[in-house]
Amino acid sequence: MTLLTHFDTPVSEPISSQILQRVVDQLTELSMMEITPSNPLYNLYQYAIGYEVHLYLQALDGTKGISVELIVATDAQAPDTVTGFALYLPVKDDPQACGIAYMAASTPAVTQAMVQQVIARYPHTELTCSVRNVEQYEAMGFQVLGSRGPRVLMNTRDHCTDGLMGVLDVSAVYSSTEVRQIHTYLLNRNGKKAMVEAEKKRDRQIDLLTLKARTFVAERLGRA
Repeated sequence: MTLLTHFDTPVSEPISSQILQRVVDQLTELSMMEITPSNPLYNLYQYAIGYEVHLYLQALDGTKGISVELIVATDAQAPDTVTGFALYLPVKDDPQACGIAYMAASTPAVTQAMVQQVIARYPHTELTCSVRNVEQYEAMGFQVLGSRGPRVLMNTRDHCTDGLMGVLDVSAVYSSTEVRQIHTYLLNRNGKKAMVEAEKKRDRQIDLLTLKARTFVAERLGRA
C-alpha cells in the first residue's frame, strides 16, 4: 500500500535526500533529452537536474516568490522510505490549475496514485511526457494538447490555463562552478573527442525526440 503526503512547506532532510537520490537514479525518465548512462554527459546532468529539484524543494519555504507543492509517496510497510514524488506548481490567478514539473516513482501504480492526488487538489493539471508515456497519462484522464520541445504537452482539460505559473530560473545551474568542475573532470577522463561526440549525440537525441513529439501530436490531433 502506498501512503501519500502533501507538503507546501519544506520537507525533512531524510525525505529531501531520498527525493534527490530518486532524481539521480531515474535521470533518463526525468530529463527532457532522455539522456542515458552510456552518454559521458550523464553524470553532469545527474548533478544539474538534481540541483534544479533541490532549488525547488528550497522554494517550499516561500522565499523564492513562487508557489510550490509536493506529493511524497512512501511504502506503508516502510513509511520512512520514499517510493516517489511529484513536485508541482500551482497557477497564479487560477486556483484549479497547476503544472507538474518533476515526477519520479518506483512503479506506474505509484505514479498513478500521486497524479490522482494532484488532480484531486487541482482539477486543471498539466504535464509533459515522452511519447511512449502518453497512453499511461491518457488512462488517468489527460488529453494531448500539443508538443513542447521533445515532450508531449498533456492536460486534464482541452485547453491550457490562462493563469501564470511561477518558475525558477535554473539556467545559472549550468554555468555554475560545480558544473564546470564536473565537465572538466569528464573531459580529463574521457578526452575531448569523446566529449564533443557526447554533446553531438545529446543534440541529435533532442532533435529526434522533438521531431517524434511533433509528428505524434500532428497525427493524434489530425494536423498532418
